[in-house]
Amino acid sequence: MSYLEKLLEGVEVEWKILGEVAKVGTGSSNGNEADQNGEYPFFVRSQKIKTKDTFEYDEEAIIIPGEGGIGDIYHYINGKYALHQRVYRIHFNIDFVDTRFIYYYMCTNFKRFIMTKAVSATVTSIRKPMIENFPIPIPSPDNPKKSLEIQQKIVGILDSFTELTAELTAELTTRKMQYSYYREKLYSLDKIKVQHLPLGDENIGKFIRGGGLQKKDFTETGVGCIHYGQIYTYYGTYANKTKSFVSEEFAKKARMAKYGDLVIATTSETDEDVCKAVAWLGDKEIAVSSDACFYRHNLNPKYVSYFFQTEQFQKQKRPFITGTKVRRVNADDLAKIKIPVPSKEEQERIVTILDNFDTLTNSISEGLPKEIELRKKQYEYYRDLLLTFPQDNLEL
Repeated sequence: MSYLEKLLEGVEVEWKILGEVAKVGTGSSNGNEADQNGEYPFFVRSQKIKTKDTFEYDEEAIIIPGEGGIGDIYHYINGKYALHQRVYRIHFNIDFVDTRFIYYYMCTNFKRFIMTKAVSATVTSIRKPMIENFPIPIPSPDNPKKSLEIQQKIVGILDSFTELTAELTAELTTRKMQYSYYREKLYSLDKIKVQHLPLGDENIGKFIRGGGLQKKDFTETGVGCIHYGQIYTYYGTYANKTKSFVSEEFAKKARMAKYGDLVIATTSETDEDVCKAVAWLGDKEIAVSSDACFYRHNLNPKYVSYFFQTEQFQKQKRPFITGTKVRRVNADDLAKIKIPVPSKEEQERIVTILDNFDTLTNSISEGLPKEIELRKKQYEYYRDLLLTFPQDNLEL
């Protein structure tokens, strides 16, 4: 017998539609009324909560968007807040419903309900009647006190998972800030004691432009390749396996990077992503696309890749960015950027320290990201278990 079954043993579950027990409505604010220094939460059509210097409501409510992110964005609020005109508030006007209980129930079941009412594969917007007709379970409806006790026990369990995940996420954010700080410190080497040379200095390396590789050239298997767009969407600091492949015939005429080369995206839609780089540590040579280049050098490959993540590199990169919608940095300008060149031993020491931070903050198989993912799966498992009610008397 599950925990929920024990909790509901001998208890009737009545289904009501939201419109019977809650007031559903939208706000009256526009998105341009947000004030980053505002005092009150301002809910718009996104997961990110803005602020505003005036409020519209002072209550406990569930907030969902009327368009965009349907079934994926939910907020809970208890206090003063402002609301966008295409965002819905759900405020309960009876005292035997725990708002947070319904919040969790909606997170689990509302999207599925909305999809059953949709005429297409996606839902881009919802209207008030759709929300009002969403069925919610009320345990022990004839005994309000017991009903609230059951709801609050379920909420308590789910809150504990939510709080643990929030704590781990806050810890991860702190560690990432530490990582960024120490990375900058490690590359802030004394210019008197350590040479700072242009990346294109003939004593350390040269840039080679990528070839004519396009996504249409991908094959299921074959020779590994890196497309410039994958550098900022798929790869991290280094890699020894590729996501994509090209035929052996295509590879014969492609520009090929080898072990130790740094593959760099020279084109992007954002300044942040342009010049993101991945050190290739695979045994075999790989094809590199146009709108990318690779840096062949005699430095520690990870040392160079981590350098491209520093503010020291970013600061030097920014004056070389050109273009409006599409942002670019060409290989000739990259060659002018200076990098500190300590001894091989010091490069290795810096890499070892940063590898440990990288594992802690970015690895999905180790460190905090893995722990957060496990906690989220645990939360989802127990949420589904605790919020699956008998539907004998449910009428849709």
